[in-house]
Amino acid sequence: MADSPALSDVRVINISKSFSGLQALSKVSLTVPTGIIWGLIGPNGSGKTTLLNVISGVLPPDSGEVWLSDTNITALASDRIARLGIARTFQTIRLFKRLTVSENVEAGVMTVERGAIDHRVADLLERFGLTEWASTPAGSLPYGIQRRLEIARALGTRPKILLLDEPAAGLNESESEDLLSVIQGVRSDKEYGCGMLVIDHDLRLIMRLCDQIHVLNEGRTIAEGTPQEVRNHPAVIEAYLGHQNQALP
Repeated sequence: MADSPALSDVRVINISKSFSGLQALSKVSLTVPTGIIWGLIGPNGSGKTTLLNVISGVLPPDSGEVWLSDTNITALASDRIARLGIARTFQTIRLFKRLTVSENVEAGVMTVERGAIDHRVADLLERFGLTEWASTPAGSLPYGIQRRLEIARALGTRPKILLLDEPAAGLNESESEDLLSVIQGVRSDKEYGCGMLVIDHDLRLIMRLCDQIHVLNEGRTIAEGTPQEVRNHPAVIEAYLGHQNQALP
């Protein structure tokens, strides 16, 4: 059995990013350690996905730095960042739809391993309840199973930090509950456990899932804390509801 991922964290330091004069992020800082689930929330257009794109190397920041443990990854290409230990999923599922479930997981495992691949693939399929779908083309899976497969494939790279962009998007209530259990299981897994940064518009899921929550509005940090602290923060309530006389879910 391969060693568990080393303890690590990703540190975002004063990240700013603009597009054609529109300030998408303005001096945003946060730290996501291994073993903690961080939520990243905010109204539409607040800069959440832009921040994940900067962390994962999809976009370069205009200023600021991103560190993975003691390595400055700010200027690295996305494939290099992935090999160093940051994996991600996307709002729109990006599976290899013509490949089987097993082959999709194998593609993730092969980015970091050459030996014992079959064992690792079988292990991930079992952990994520995908064994019965192993020979099924990914494109023909039910939508909720595709979401689960995407996370399993990402974990095949043995990440230190996993970025989840809208993992519950398009799921019904039952599928969201199933996903909640899957993500919580990853955090406590002795072999695949890692830090996670999760974006989702389902505030009920975020409040139940996350240990800490970071809130953006118009590209700026407006709050950070436990779910209870964030739920009752006046600036967060105003950003979501436009007034402060109600509570978030």
